[in-house]
Amino acid sequence: MGYAKEFRVNWRALAGATLGLGSGLSINGYVHSILGPYLLKEFGWTKAEFALIGTIYILGMISIPLSGRLADVVGARAAILFGVVLYPFSWIALSFMGNDIRLYYAINIFQLLLCSTTTTTVYSRVVAERFESARGIGLGIMACGPAIAGAVGSPILAEYVAAHGWRAGAVAFGIFTVLAGIAALLLIPPLLRPKEGTAPHRKAGADYRQILRNPVFWLVFVSVFLCCLPYALAQSQLNVMLLEKHLSPTAAGFVISTFAVGVMAGRFALGAALDRFPTHWVAFVGMALSGVGLFILASPVTHVAPLLVGVALFGISFGAESDIMGYAVARYFGMSNYSSVLGLLMAAAGAAMTTGSILLSATLARTDSFSPFMIVAGISVLCGATLLLRLKNIKPPENGVEMGMTGDLREASA
Repeated sequence: MGYAKEFRVNWRALAGATLGLGSGLSINGYVHSILGPYLLKEFGWTKAEFALIGTIYILGMISIPLSGRLADVVGARAAILFGVVLYPFSWIALSFMGNDIRLYYAINIFQLLLCSTTTTTVYSRVVAERFESARGIGLGIMACGPAIAGAVGSPILAEYVAAHGWRAGAVAFGIFTVLAGIAALLLIPPLLRPKEGTAPHRKAGADYRQILRNPVFWLVFVSVFLCCLPYALAQSQLNVMLLEKHLSPTAAGFVISTFAVGVMAGRFALGAALDRFPTHWVAFVGMALSGVGLFILASPVTHVAPLLVGVALFGISFGAESDIMGYAVARYFGMSNYSSVLGLLMAAAGAAMTTGSILLSATLARTDSFSPFMIVAGISVLCGATLLLRLKNIKPPENGVEMGMTGDLREASA
């Protein structure tokens, strides 16, 4: 099935996945970045204390793989429903929060543990199981959901919060998530191809042993960890970092929206590239750009123009990460355990963000500056991107053969 026909047949699934992803847990970073300065000001929390919020992403090593497994067993739509019901309540709870930062941590833990079925791990399956020729661009379009919401919604939410307060902003965002989540579920049709759908008859232990024995999995896993180390900065610290550069709140909000635009541009461009060019080169370029962006942001520059470039490059790679992972899993591992594999890779990303948050908090406490962290993270990203070049030597399973049947790395060499 060609590009055009795949989009004609599957547009509802793509639209629903894009809308759902753009109104779920994946958009947390934009909202917390906007609310962050108000929370620091009202409650007197330090930047180091606030940066520790990223440490909870270690819990994603549990919740995200479980969400992926749930999608493989009961189907993506049923898994999504669980998160859509619970996610809005977390924002209502946040609007009643007091000055104990442990309550803020607890709400974020609730979001991560119980709402992770609204993330890429599950929504990517909706697209990957329906698209083949246009899988790269389809995943890229879907992955733009949070970026579109961030680019359009960040300035609106920032202005609303400035006028009505952060508590009202949290409530307004909660209302948006429930309405958008319901609309997404109505758009996503039932599974079209049962033969590539869920596999409730398969045992989790056997499937995970098969996954963990595959050296390709570990190659991608380590690369994901290295490339995602700086993402703690994007989750809740971006606005705080830009204000440290002596930008006005308005200018900082504009730069953050540029980050979202960079995410969208990266996902469209890299998604299309994955359908046309070697996976290893697209993956390398897509991830390495954030290293360049981080070095720019770590420099002493305070002018808006270079900061826009640095944030945009960071955003491009931030967008590329989920697109590349979703495509690589379908290409090298097949669809039977798609969300299970993707969930483990997302867990690597969560572990990296936790590690990055601890490192960021430590460097902020010691230097009161974001620059040392960004230099270390930039080096980590370039190492992870270079590792992805080894995908050149990996031969995808032939004729739809599932992951685990390709033998070891030597046997899989082209």
